[in-house]
Order: sequence, then C-alpha cells, then structure tokens
Amino acid sequence: MGFLTKLFSGKSEGNTKSEEIKTTNSQPNTIYAPFKGTVIPLEQINDGVFSSGVLGQGIGMYPEEETVYAPFDGKITQVIDTKHAIGILSNDNIELLIHVGMDTVAMKGKGFKLFVSEGDTVSCGQKLMTFSKSEIAAAGYPDTTAIIITNFDDFNKVSTLIEGPVEKGTAVLITE
Repeated sequence: MGFLTKLFSGKSEGNTKSEEIKTTNSQPNTIYAPFKGTVIPLEQINDGVFSSGVLGQGIGMYPEEETVYAPFDGKITQVIDTKHAIGILSNDNIELLIHVGMDTVAMKGKGFKLFVSEGDTVSCGQKLMTFSKSEIAAAGYPDTTAIIITNFDDFNKVSTLIEGPVEKGTAVLITE
C-alpha cells in the first residue's frame, strides 16, 4: 500500500496471534462495518484531510464498540506504529484505511492494542484491534473512525450502501 506507506512511516508492531471472531460471508467488492456504530458521510468527518476526500472515498463511523474487525478477507498491508490505523488489502484489490479517531496519532499508541501485524492474512470478521473510547475522549479527541478506500481511482464507482446505525458485519460500501 504505497500511498499509506508515504502517509504513515514506521514499522509494523503488534501481536502475531490473531483471534477469529464471527466470520461474515464476504462478497466481492464489498466492505462490511468493522464494528457496531453509526455510519456518516465522509464529508461529515470533522477533519479536512478525510472529509475533503484527499485520501480517498469512503465513510466515517461513530463507534459503539471498542473492537475493530476485518471488513473483508484480505491481507494487512500497514500497521501504524501508533496503533490507531491499519491498512488492509482485500482479495479483490480494495486498499482500505481504517483510522480510529481524529488526531489520535498524538496518543502514541496509548489506549490501542493490535492483534495483527503487517503481512498477516485475515478473514472477514477477524479481530484486528481494540481501542479505548474513554482514553480517546480523555485525550480530547473524537473517536470518529474513517474507513477510506485509498485506491478509489482504480474503480468506476464507490457507493455508500447505508447511513445511520449499523451492526458489525453490515455491508456499508461497495466498489464497481
């Protein structure tokens, strides 16, 4: 994931032990909600880098849970040193950035725990990371999570399937 490598420098860090949770029947070109929460349009993320679409197309989510699960079958391509963001490549070549919280890079990993490492193969629904909503709030940051397709220009269309409250594993984005 070249774009993410340029955006976030650093080596992968994490626990190589992966934990399989409930696996969703992953469909091609589909991105599933990585946790229970509320889907918002990208433009409503209170961070210009994400809301402007400069990093890619996608959605924001307000998390109700503190665990992030794989949104499709794929491979972990980037794990940010500060543990707040993960890059994942789907088996059908969707490059996805899951960025938990806004400005949470400043937390330097506090409140985040990884369950995957760069290079790991993951299944849809597999546990990727946990985070502490209370620690993010105590640090003064919103826990809004950006779910961004960084290689959106490789597709004819990226569509948001649903806005509002969703359960983990609900289809939220599709590429064509």
